[in-house]
Amino acid sequence: MDRPRWQNYWDRKSATYDQEIGVLDRKVFGDSRAWACSQAHGEVLEVAVGTGLNLPHYPPDAVVTGLDLSDGMLDLARARAADLGLLVTLQQGTAHALPYADGSFDTVVCTLGLCAIPDHETALAEMVRVLRPGGRLILLDHVAGTSRLTRAVQWLLERITVPMAGEHFLRRPLPLVEAHGLVLERADRFKLGVVERLVATKPK
Repeated sequence: MDRPRWQNYWDRKSATYDQEIGVLDRKVFGDSRAWACSQAHGEVLEVAVGTGLNLPHYPPDAVVTGLDLSDGMLDLARARAADLGLLVTLQQGTAHALPYADGSFDTVVCTLGLCAIPDHETALAEMVRVLRPGGRLILLDHVAGTSRLTRAVQWLLERITVPMAGEHFLRRPLPLVEAHGLVLERADRFKLGVVERLVATKPK
């Protein structure tokens, strides 16, 4: 992974990220942020916390730690947390090697992050590692669509988005979650199967 390159990219992107993703939240993802965060509990790790758009949606008793590769994103997340009067821990780091001990969190959340993390398989394995037995993994992302035509369009998009922004459209975390032995509690798929959100539990 060219870590400095993607750090620089997301630092630059932080200035316009909220405006751009806001359109997709309204048109495509709907209430998915609130849906994901409402199911978090206890000590929560959000991987790829970005500008902190999820922070208003966590339950009041959640103790939230957020990690992101980009200092520019984290600066905006810190400002958002301060405006909301929230006490959260925000730190810079990579999802490929989460700086936490095994079984540190009751809940791990990642929304719209695995699509842009270079090695999403390693990142997901790290999320499972830091999750306590009985804890919940909550994911939201755009994934490979259900129809062949949709996937063909996504393949074409990736010819541009992967080299330019590291953005993948043909990934699907669900099989990886199941391969790690997590028990699927719920999975929703909509918008031609392009959006998937799921909750899975790590066996005790």
